[in-house]
Amino acid sequence: MTDITTAGTYALGDRTVNRMGYGAMQLAGPGVFGPPKDHAEALAVLRQALANGVNHIDTSDYYGPYVTNKLIKEALHPYPEALVIVTKLGAVRGDDGSWNPAQTPADLERGVHDNLRNLGLDAIEVVNMRVMGALHSPTEASIEPQFTALAKLREQGLIRHLGLSNVTSTQVAQARSIAPVVCVQNMYNLANRADDALIDELAGEGIAYVPFFPLGGFAPLQSEALSEVASGLGATPMQVALAWLLQRSPNILLIPGTSSRVHLSENLAAAELKLPEAALATLDGIGKA
Repeated sequence: MTDITTAGTYALGDRTVNRMGYGAMQLAGPGVFGPPKDHAEALAVLRQALANGVNHIDTSDYYGPYVTNKLIKEALHPYPEALVIVTKLGAVRGDDGSWNPAQTPADLERGVHDNLRNLGLDAIEVVNMRVMGALHSPTEASIEPQFTALAKLREQGLIRHLGLSNVTSTQVAQARSIAPVVCVQNMYNLANRADDALIDELAGEGIAYVPFFPLGGFAPLQSEALSEVASGLGATPMQVALAWLLQRSPNILLIPGTSSRVHLSENLAAAELKLPEAALATLDGIGKA
């Protein structure tokens, strides 16, 4: 069994989590909509993740919608003390599977209560405010109303810590003027490096950075250089891509998702993969090409 503690730990609020975590999005049906294709396997994946040392699970009520949170509750409740569950607010799903903004104070309060109910929690450890922006890229705009609403819910004890998703450095600064920010979740991977400066900035502040689509998301990473490095190391390209993220900065927390136990084991094995300097130099070039 892989020892995921090889990849180290990092602070997430006042909790310490293993840097190799798990993202629940892919447990929902096609297009992150509807029930899982294999309910029993979805439960088994969640249980295996914890058995392998994962203590950071990322989810959202708009995955499904409501599917992944209910699966997490069914598989893992009552939750181990060490487990940190992080959810996101800011969107709802239409009957056609569309992703629609839900960012008014009333929307956010409703979302918190939905997450609490579906996860079976009295308080959520971390809630990320997902700013809609330009799909998976942030755009500059004030987030004061949304983050102020979440800060009030935090003061009520419904949320312990706050994070942000799909945001810019300026928006992080604005949010931190309202309430503490413990993590930022943006798109980042070998081929999408726009957040290089932000990652370093956050590391200096002790704030976790959690890349979504660490393996490319709906368009998986494809690179001849990546494949060659992986072949030379006896690893898969996706394992190398995850290992590169772990070596990129100590404040990066990974949440690769899957609906398969076999794939889960492959992802977690990246925690033990150390990339030599020559491989790192080759991989760094992918994002600059």
